[in-house]
Amino acid sequence: MAYIAGVDIGGTNTKIGIVNEEGKILVKKSIKTLSIEGTEITLTRIWNTIKELLESLEISEEELKGIGMGIPGPVMNKKVVGFFANFPWEKNLNVSQIFEKISGKITRLDNDVNVIALGEAKYGAGKGASSSVTIALGTGIGGGIYVDGNLISGFTGAGGEIGHMKLVKDGKLCGCGQKGCFEAYASATGIEREAISRLLVDKTNLLYKKIDGNIEKLEAKDIFDAAKEGDKFSLDLVDYEAEYLAMGIGNILNIVNPEKVILGGGVALAGDILLDRVKEKLPKYALGVTLNNFEIVLGILGNDAGIKGAAALML
Repeated sequence: MAYIAGVDIGGTNTKIGIVNEEGKILVKKSIKTLSIEGTEITLTRIWNTIKELLESLEISEEELKGIGMGIPGPVMNKKVVGFFANFPWEKNLNVSQIFEKISGKITRLDNDVNVIALGEAKYGAGKGASSSVTIALGTGIGGGIYVDGNLISGFTGAGGEIGHMKLVKDGKLCGCGQKGCFEAYASATGIEREAISRLLVDKTNLLYKKIDGNIEKLEAKDIFDAAKEGDKFSLDLVDYEAEYLAMGIGNILNIVNPEKVILGGGVALAGDILLDRVKEKLPKYALGVTLNNFEIVLGILGNDAGIKGAAALML
């Protein structure tokens, strides 16, 4: 039996698991990333954790086939990280080479959201579909495009950056520095921004009550909770979110024509109140033919998607 280590490196925490050939996580552990300590120290600590996990399973290092990693940043050729989204590490770093030197094991990497997409495509909500696009709706919007067994990573590793397709000419400013991005409208930050601007002029609603008038502490979840209780103000905001989500997903359908779109991240937890509205609006933006036998589903792997997808890079 061959085993693989799946590593999901995050800005704060790194999740590490030992996975078998069927994609089952046998044991996992989360450690602090502490990227500030530098590349060598952080990667050595990850390797030591992998060895600990192997020992706990009584699996020898020889039985470990290799290591797959999800990294916050664009990755070229499954080896070189163009830049790190929130680490003080150098640009164009060959993480694969460094880790192979530390561990003596083949190491493959990809962007963290691509890896989550691969996990959902192979072992989660996309299992059995030949193509799927996974959209992570959190503080920003990340994406991963999976077609016929492969991730579309692109020429310089930026394939799948769907959060930065433009929905509005010279629209709202995005964290990336450009304007009008999908992410600036349909992420948790996007709906929160819209809610705040509306709350400044309309305070006679359940949402304002729910947050005790403290606009600073508003979260996307509050909006969906108030909407589920029938608050007209919040339902209008859900409609705003659904409109931009449908536009973004419609664009993806017209370009990739996937069998499934898989939604993950905090905003997706809103569930049917959001999904039903998105499905209703999709025909406005997607060519009819792309909607034949097409499904929008919620991701099912949760926190394990990164570990499973990282391991799948080696399978």
